[in-house]
Amino acid sequence: MTNIVIRPARENDISLMARWAEAMAYETEHKRLDLAMVTRGIETGLADPMRARYFMAEQSGEPIGTLMLTPEWSDWRNAWWWWIQSVYVPEQHRRKGAYRALHSHVVELAKAAPEVCGLRLYVERENVNAQRTYEFLGMADPGYRMYEFAIHRSER
Repeated sequence: MTNIVIRPARENDISLMARWAEAMAYETEHKRLDLAMVTRGIETGLADPMRARYFMAEQSGEPIGTLMLTPEWSDWRNAWWWWIQSVYVPEQHRRKGAYRALHSHVVELAKAAPEVCGLRLYVERENVNAQRTYEFLGMADPGYRMYEFAIHRSER
């Protein structure tokens, strides 16, 4: 893990992050994403740190993983939850410390930010390997179920 560097994502990472988002959605949920929509979404998030913060893991200058943080205000705690989202590590780099490095980086950022009360993420029920990884890194299932009401728009 010592030779893995974590850095903020840059504009020239957008195309790779969009392809990785496509791969992650298909792998974990068997969903096909609209690459143009995902690309615009990453561009919008990257341009506004209040929407999202993206990080890249690199090894020898090669991107080997990514992670996005998004904020959620908690009135119960008068603090922010940071949601870990859009995690992807290509298969050839898995089980080699890429996600652990990304996770450790955002844990340290959260600990250093007094306005942050913790980190959260959601994971597909069937994604047992990811669940084991998150539990190994100290995360716990808080017992919530997620529901959504999707509003489908033709273009954003």
